[in-house]
Amino acid sequence: MALSNMTALAETMRAVVWQGQPFNISVLDVPKPTIQNATDVIVRMSRAAICGSDLHIYRGTMEGQVLPVGIGHEGVGYIAEVGADVGSLNVGDAVIVPFTNPDGHFETALTPVPYAAFGNGGALGGTQAEYLRVPHADGGLIPIPAVNYTDPTTNETTSLLNDYVMLSDIFATGWTALDFAGFQPGDTVAIFGAGPVGLMAAYSATLRGASRVYSVDYVPERLRLAASIGAIPINFQTADPVDQILAREPAGVARSVDCVGFEQVNRNLTVQSDVILQNMLAVTAVNGGMGTVGVYSHGGRDTASQPRASSIHTDFNLSLADFWSRGFHWGAGISRPLDLAPQLLHLVASGKARPGFIVSDVIDIEDAPAAYARFNNHSATKVVIAFDH
Repeated sequence: MALSNMTALAETMRAVVWQGQPFNISVLDVPKPTIQNATDVIVRMSRAAICGSDLHIYRGTMEGQVLPVGIGHEGVGYIAEVGADVGSLNVGDAVIVPFTNPDGHFETALTPVPYAAFGNGGALGGTQAEYLRVPHADGGLIPIPAVNYTDPTTNETTSLLNDYVMLSDIFATGWTALDFAGFQPGDTVAIFGAGPVGLMAAYSATLRGASRVYSVDYVPERLRLAASIGAIPINFQTADPVDQILAREPAGVARSVDCVGFEQVNRNLTVQSDVILQNMLAVTAVNGGMGTVGVYSHGGRDTASQPRASSIHTDFNLSLADFWSRGFHWGAGISRPLDLAPQLLHLVASGKARPGFIVSDVIDIEDAPAAYARFNNHSATKVVIAFDH
């Protein structure tokens, strides 16, 4: 092999890329990232996960994408290179990559730090790639206990890596959904959606001392997993979920959460972006709380980076009189895995929490297109890409 060809190979990597075609992703050779600033590190990925938010991109409904999109925002790996000003990380350190990355400025209560997200086609790459550049690495990564990368195929190592990947996004997001709703130990909780985030919310509620947890979905395997962690499965295709929950909780539940977002479906399996909110309003007790962590995107005009935008309708009527008179409060937004890292990391490291129980498929990156299709049609619950180094 010619030296020039060897150099070219060394400067590329395999990555999952979305190029603007709905329901179609590719695995391509792309340039390997390099240190650009003294506070950067390069992470050699060991595991990356496919998230429900990635499906919004895959379906062409997520706004704000810059084509082509290096996809993925969940992952763990180890430090391969460090910038000159990185002080707390060394080559070989095992780290979790949170889905958001701080901009490096000091944060106050009045001036919250703007966060950039991995895997949306912006300046940051996607985690579903062999390597990832992480800016402001000292404050933007979560160090984890050493993992045996010399033999990543052992059951113990695979299980630990799958657990730690969940701290990138969905474990923190499920936990945050409860915080948004004002959860307290002993509360009853209705969780709408039993996809990965919904299952993490149900798992978090159990860990945090909920008295009863209702998990609302229609996919049998998801409901089976919810039941396996002690949640009460509610199949909304079998009967109206509001009726099913109120039959067990006549006064309503103390907390309800939306873990689906704007592509949620009604009992006819037709997209209806407000059906969960309407159900939450109907099942939440007086003076109760609601939390929303499902992603919401603006619809409107189809564009190259949002080719199915016109299929999204997220504007709807809400009676503020009813909301006020029943004393509800409602929190919504994104989670901040970096803030939750100390407590969630300790739960996993101690063995008290094993969020990797939801993983159904561990695949090679070359199998990502087929895995996305399975995840999209609910044949897979949670997919993890394992990089064989």
